[in-house]
Amino acid sequence: MSLKSSIDSLRKDFEKEISATDGTNFQELDRLKHEYLGRKGKVTSLFNELGSVSTSERPEMGKMLNQLKGELHESLNSLIEWSASHESAENSFDLTLPGDEFPSGSLHPITQTMREVKRIFQSIGFSSAYGPEIDDDYHNFEALNFPKHHPARDMQDTFYITENDVLRTHTSNTQIHVMENQQPPVRVICPGRVYRNEAVSVRSYCLFHQIEGLYVNRDVSLAEMKGTLEYFCRQFFGEKVQSRFRPSFFPFTEPSAEVDISCMMCKGKGCSMCKKTGWLEILGCGMVDPAVLEKVGYDSQVWSGYAWGMGIERLAILKYGIDDIRLFFNGDVRFLRQFV
Repeated sequence: MSLKSSIDSLRKDFEKEISATDGTNFQELDRLKHEYLGRKGKVTSLFNELGSVSTSERPEMGKMLNQLKGELHESLNSLIEWSASHESAENSFDLTLPGDEFPSGSLHPITQTMREVKRIFQSIGFSSAYGPEIDDDYHNFEALNFPKHHPARDMQDTFYITENDVLRTHTSNTQIHVMENQQPPVRVICPGRVYRNEAVSVRSYCLFHQIEGLYVNRDVSLAEMKGTLEYFCRQFFGEKVQSRFRPSFFPFTEPSAEVDISCMMCKGKGCSMCKKTGWLEILGCGMVDPAVLEKVGYDSQVWSGYAWGMGIERLAILKYGIDDIRLFFNGDVRFLRQFV
């Protein structure tokens, strides 16, 4: 076999042995180094054969042998260095120790409360509907029996985008959009964010969340509304909660009422939370005013319905005993971690 063939054969043998190792066995790599590059190694043996090569071929064969020696030396040294550093890194850790525990996130308490309210009403046949947060004056006020310059508009301090467009003050605008595009019967809840130009304080904020509900069908009664809302109170606050309905006024319902539940803190005995009354207001409701039905093209002689609206922040405050509405919006993780 010529020296050139021996060089090519040795290179192939070396590559085959290197590929058979996993690159992390330091002892195996050291053995290969001595076998191929040691004083009595295979490369040294080829150099010893250089004297038998003709004078004309000797320079080229010498160059090929030096190139082979350099390739093997570089390949082995890089693997040995990598293996040594890998072994050092492994030895610096106790792999039997338990891993670090990463903190887990959670849904925001507003989201948790919203989902629970939606689940309760969806379980009795209500579907969810969503409407625009920026809407025109007609859908936010006029179609809901708030004529222009009517004193009832003062009940809601409004953010005006233009003279005719507002940040919605309630999700009742969604009810109007639904009724304009759907013939009765209608059974929907309308969750979403609403905006009112109010001073930020412990109990009020310029942004909050509502779920409003609407049911329109033939011969809908006040008793049906009362039964639906009492069912919600028991499901959300517990079977022992008591509820009561008080007469009230809303432009889009007649008759109208507000719903109170027995105070969660004092069990109805009277405390600072309920202002010594034993009751806490949670929502407003009423039978849909016939004028509202006529606005969307429903025959008020045929169809009737009831509607209600509740603030999600207020429900969360009562359920979890939170004393400051601003905590929902300031992003304090110490507060949010309590709801993991």
